[in-house]
Amino acid sequence: MTEPMPPKPPSRAGRVSLWRYAKLFRKDILSAQPARLYHAWMAEFRTPFFRSYMCNDPELVDLVLKQRPDDFPKSDRIREGLAPLLGNSVFVTNGDVWKRQRRIIDPAFEGGRLREVFPAMWDAANAVVARLETHSDGKPVEIESHASHAAADVIFRTLFSIPIEHEVAGRVFEEFREHQRTQPVLNLGAFLPLPKWFPRFHKRDTKRTAKVIRQLIAQLTQDRMRAIQDGDAPDDLATKIMTTPDPETGKCFDTDEMVDQVAIFFLAGHETSASSLAWALYLLALYPEWQDRVATEARAEIDPDKVYFSVMSKLRISRDVFRETMRLYPPVPMMVREAQCPERFRARDVPAGSQIVLSPWHLHRHERLWDNPDGFDPDRFQTPNGKECLRNAYIPFSTGQRVCPGSGFAMIEGPLLLSMLVRSYRFELVKNRPAIPVAHLTVRGKDGIWLSITQR
Repeated sequence: MTEPMPPKPPSRAGRVSLWRYAKLFRKDILSAQPARLYHAWMAEFRTPFFRSYMCNDPELVDLVLKQRPDDFPKSDRIREGLAPLLGNSVFVTNGDVWKRQRRIIDPAFEGGRLREVFPAMWDAANAVVARLETHSDGKPVEIESHASHAAADVIFRTLFSIPIEHEVAGRVFEEFREHQRTQPVLNLGAFLPLPKWFPRFHKRDTKRTAKVIRQLIAQLTQDRMRAIQDGDAPDDLATKIMTTPDPETGKCFDTDEMVDQVAIFFLAGHETSASSLAWALYLLALYPEWQDRVATEARAEIDPDKVYFSVMSKLRISRDVFRETMRLYPPVPMMVREAQCPERFRARDVPAGSQIVLSPWHLHRHERLWDNPDGFDPDRFQTPNGKECLRNAYIPFSTGQRVCPGSGFAMIEGPLLLSMLVRSYRFELVKNRPAIPVAHLTVRGKDGIWLSITQR
């Protein structure tokens, strides 16, 4: 019997017009791309408005993200659709503004701080295990929504010391789901180089949900500021960030700046973690022998009634499964930078202002880099090829100075939630409900990810 392959969206056939490409892109970023990108080191795309270059050559990726990151700032095209929600958050800023934000944010995600917020993650893991008990009757369950709920719970517990059941936290979660349904990233400004004076048009629901989310976050932030001033604030991530002064200026974030940062923590930390967890559970259902290995490890190492950070070093199989999941389904499939000055890449002239596209989706499945690039093999990271690619062709969190500040956080949260869930439940595929990957901002299931759940 032939082993099943992880689902992969089809590539577009041949050349298409800009109008056709825009329509394909709107439906799914991934299937709008040609198949040759899984083999090419570099590809050029020309439109009447701009040029873009996808770079899969590890040396070019290293140049853009590590060697000369200031020469390739994040493209403003990314900001266009997300501005109503994210404002001037660290996700979209560049230059000195971005560097100041990172100087304040980074200390909150250092290793010692992660150990301190680990009990909150542990509680969130136990909470999702308890919530799924009512769904463990073998009937089809849309698992993405539960993964999203769990990831949001982790964010609120670690950031503000409140569970998802808290009234404000619950409202943020529900409004955010509505915001995502408006597909905010698909904005005219993402396709056309609009002048700064030209008005940005956003869907009415995009603006409405963004406004509500920011008002709710402002309420949480203002309450926390008062608690800090009164001396009774919990020692969580929000308190740490809000009380950390910029070492160069001595100034902390004000309330508006903190709202921007919390918005991106929720967007990046919740949406990406939910995507990875849902796909990891789907892959374990597709490969039950790996699910049994994760369950055996989890039952041997985890006592759900105890909280001990040291367990994370023992969940090696779960970590490799989660790592392989992010190789096959990187939460953010593409990143866009902009060339500040003329460049020459692989004997090709790259004009200033060109969009430089770095695609974890294509890099992680590149046929000239990875052995069995489309297959599911968590053991690959113990092989010479896997170790080499892990160093040079694996960027689910980006890399260099703009590496995601929460990458260490995610690599604790993901394997922990996965282990706790598989320790308690068996996840199986649902007949005639295949998961079809599509991407807008993150990689999700086109019609959800459906699994059946039973008690172990």
